[in-house]
Amino acid sequence: MPPAIPLATYRLQLNENFTFDDAAAVAPYLKALGISHVYASPFLKARAHSQHGYDIVDHNAINPELGGEAAFTRFSAVLKDNGLGLILDFVPNHMGVHFADNGWWLDVLEWGEASPYAEFFDIDWDLLPFRAKGGVLLPILGNSYGHALENGEIQLRYDAGEGSFSAWYYEHRLPIVPERYSEILRTAVSEAGAEDNETGQAILDLASRYSGLHRPHRMEAPSFKAALRAIARADELIARGLEAYRAGAGREAQIKALHYLLERQHYRLAHWRLATSEINYRRFFDVNSLAGLRVENAATFDAIHGLVRKLIAEDKLQGLRLDHIDGLRDPAQYCQRLQRLIRDARGRPREPFYLVVEKILGEHEDLPHFPSVHGTTGYEWLNVISRVLLDGEGLDTLDETWRQASNIAPDLDPVLRAAKRRVMETLLASEFTVLARLLARIAGGHYTTRDFSADSLRQALELFVLHFPVYRTYIAAGGPSAEDRALISETIDKARRDWFGADEGIFDFLRDTLTLDLAAPNRKAHSLRRLRRFAFKVQQFTGPMMAKSLEDTAFYRYHRLLALNEVGGNPAATSLSITAFQAALQKRTQTFPHGMTATSTHDTKRGEDARTRLLALAELSGEWASLVGKWKALNAPHLVTEGNLRAPSPAFEYMLYQALIGAWPEAIDATFLARMKAYAIKAAREAKLETTWLNPNAAYEHGLELFLERILDPAQSADFLSSIDAFAQRASLIGRLNSLSQLTLKTMMPSVPDFYQGTEFWDTSLVDPDNRRPVDFKARAQVLTSLPPQPQWRDLIARAADGHIKLAWTAHLLALRNRYPDVFQRGENRPLDVTSPHSDHVIAFARIYRKQAVIVAVLRWFAPFTDGGRMWPHGTIDGALKIDGLRVGQGSPTELRLSELFADLPVAVLEATAARQHEKAARGPGRAA
Repeated sequence: MPPAIPLATYRLQLNENFTFDDAAAVAPYLKALGISHVYASPFLKARAHSQHGYDIVDHNAINPELGGEAAFTRFSAVLKDNGLGLILDFVPNHMGVHFADNGWWLDVLEWGEASPYAEFFDIDWDLLPFRAKGGVLLPILGNSYGHALENGEIQLRYDAGEGSFSAWYYEHRLPIVPERYSEILRTAVSEAGAEDNETGQAILDLASRYSGLHRPHRMEAPSFKAALRAIARADELIARGLEAYRAGAGREAQIKALHYLLERQHYRLAHWRLATSEINYRRFFDVNSLAGLRVENAATFDAIHGLVRKLIAEDKLQGLRLDHIDGLRDPAQYCQRLQRLIRDARGRPREPFYLVVEKILGEHEDLPHFPSVHGTTGYEWLNVISRVLLDGEGLDTLDETWRQASNIAPDLDPVLRAAKRRVMETLLASEFTVLARLLARIAGGHYTTRDFSADSLRQALELFVLHFPVYRTYIAAGGPSAEDRALISETIDKARRDWFGADEGIFDFLRDTLTLDLAAPNRKAHSLRRLRRFAFKVQQFTGPMMAKSLEDTAFYRYHRLLALNEVGGNPAATSLSITAFQAALQKRTQTFPHGMTATSTHDTKRGEDARTRLLALAELSGEWASLVGKWKALNAPHLVTEGNLRAPSPAFEYMLYQALIGAWPEAIDATFLARMKAYAIKAAREAKLETTWLNPNAAYEHGLELFLERILDPAQSADFLSSIDAFAQRASLIGRLNSLSQLTLKTMMPSVPDFYQGTEFWDTSLVDPDNRRPVDFKARAQVLTSLPPQPQWRDLIARAADGHIKLAWTAHLLALRNRYPDVFQRGENRPLDVTSPHSDHVIAFARIYRKQAVIVAVLRWFAPFTDGGRMWPHGTIDGALKIDGLRVGQGSPTELRLSELFADLPVAVLEATAARQHEKAARGPGRAA
């Protein structure tokens, strides 16, 4: 029986190539490793061949590509047999749309606002340009609408099994509204010349029975379709008759007929590029095929949680990870509803149900206390660990190296501001336009504010978004919290300082609109409904805006130290002192002690061990600066230049050298070259400078590939390869030491440690899809089985490159968590003092619950102890760890010698006993989640 609060989670990426049965096969290995809960990627029915599962098309079905319900039942049974719990990555924010696989979306296209599912999707029906009637923009065409129409790419088809008509654009189904069926049928019978035969007359008779506007309506349509299906040989006649709508070159009448029909649907077909400026449904970020759900509606909530509720009631789910919580209109309301659903499904058990949210927190931002939420998925702690392992002494040198290599100042703010402006003007222009129109409508709704022009309001709103420092506020119907009110006011003040026009109260108006103060009882009458709609949509906009601007743009422009360019991180961050780190642990113990701590996920920008290698650059910063200059000179002949083209750009070239160090393999081969090429193209497009996803620059991208081919070719770049390999080996050694420290902190600190699939060995992956490659679980299981009860650490150190030492240490740490669950789930976290000339190199604390204790000590900043990464440190640090009030072994020492603690490994964990005076202080953390 797994514990209610996980001791450790293990993320598995399920897809058609790694199914429920495959996951069941690795369950015994995960149990032996010390994992308590499998943390699965979304496994509800997703789009065919989905490699991630986030494009769900049916929340109430198990994904058939994973084996369907039968395989899930087998998987669930195996988990129970192994005492493992299951946590589902659940997606409440959006669904996969377009194509022909989402029944709800197809119904909306068929019936428009009359569909019962219309309110499920966040569609602004009245904001469709160039249309007198409401509708939804469908940016699915590969060419202009006119080109697609004239070339016969859009076809009208009849489904004899359903008795329905749909337009098709390749794999996209576009249902025809039934009120147009009679018109189509009359045209088809005429085209087929079948007015006088029995089938034609039957069809015409059916069409005549449903005359008048909007007929057949929704209640009549099933009978109409059934009657059409029942007409003998109707499908053959209709197939001939649909020639009247078969558009193509030289078929002007048919083009006009099909266009006339399409213009009278509840949608408007458009070129995919139009999504950037005119889309009128909320998307997941800028992904056109993922439409936002209005889960704030009770009906929508109930509809997407039916299967999840059933699985919870059957005790087949022991936890949920809520994807993209910031996309929801009111996350607190959602969590409250979910809390009730879970309670009702489980029958009020005493044990908590584990619940975490995917939430990116700013550097000084705290997670709101959403009902029943135990914490985040841990991105912020990934970055806290990186920063405490980062040697701040080298950052000034790295700043200057970046400045000289790129001609860009080491100041993130202007880079982020430029990235935000680019995203607002391109990828998310549609969403921003919707907000600007809503704001103008509010202003025009009262005589006191109608003189604020739409253009001025748009500019003011733009400045607010540019200066907004976090992902979102959490204003609900009751108004803003004090923290959100202060944040909005501070951002308004910054925006106002950048305003060069006449103010005349426009920023006060914007502030009062965002805080809903404009609807206060003592204010002039404004529509509260409109105010809420605007304020809540702004909150749903600023999250994607920040994500696309920072993580998916600025991270690929600002390369001072790539180890800091990580989800939830700040590329301009500084090193974190041990004192600040210990204070953060103390705070976490009292707030969210059961939130996750992850060091790699499916979304991280690079593998956890690539990141720890790159941290070594700060310790070797002087050598790094010299080598970069040398490499740029060596590789200058390999640059691709033509006219104004330089591939790679100076900034991108510097980024590539860091990326190479992070991912450097034991031997260069064709696979590594292919991985680096794919990474370079993705990174360049994300940067949105020389090339973009919207407008790829083939010449620049080809230049990047040629550059990598040349510098990784021994025949052309022997000197460079020899130099970078020598440095990469040293960075790798320091990186491995950093990795063991990172692993120890993650697993021992107050939290639930999360392990991404395969990272028990060294993980030097690049960004996705590189980090989603298949995992050799058999190899890992064999290594785990071969480990003796007391691993021979020096033997493992001697062959550290194979990663077995990391797996062995992972198993050792997890064994401690399983042996002392109360210590790690309920215990306090007490900093321990170090007396040493190198005290700033040692992080130490004790986890204590009553008489049980575990002492944790890790080293950082390894260059002085490794001859700059040339040798493994064996007890080369002097000093002592003070353990007052704790007893290790049979004696009663008050301190432990650092040279003995770190005789082999740069990390140490010791079982201990707490003295009586410390028992009272170790009764567990404060807030019950």
